Amino acid sequence: QVQLVESGGQLVKAGDSLRLSCAASGRTFSDYGMGWFRQAPGKEREFVAAINWSGSTRAYVDSVKGRFTISRDNAKNTGFLQMDTLKPEDTAVYYCAARSGQYDGTYGRSQDYGYWGQGTQVTVSS
Repeated sequence: QVQLVESGGQLVKAGDSLRLSCAASGRTFSDYGMGWFRQAPGKEREFVAAINWSGSTRAYVDSVKGRFTISRDNAKNTGFLQMDTLKPEDTAVYYCAARSGQYDGTYGRSQDYGYWGQGTQVTVSS
């Protein structure tokens, strides 16, 4: 199975940018689709972005379209979430997740993913 470790979260100001990384180990990274989810205090975990195994297909929640970009480098076993023009409402713990299989599509439900990282905190001050 694959192990995932997120990094890159920190306290930033509104309008700033951050890049989160998700380092994968244990299995061939290109065997998995990947997603990013987030959970704010008192709220349910929500889908943020997803990318298929090859990087050819991507999907985003409406609230981050045009501001966030998901990508992956299979040679380096790492996924990324570039977050620009951050807003206070983006404050949350961000999780990366992996779904086994080389599917062309992307998946936006938590139950679609079998592997999760421990999360990284992103805090955006106003």
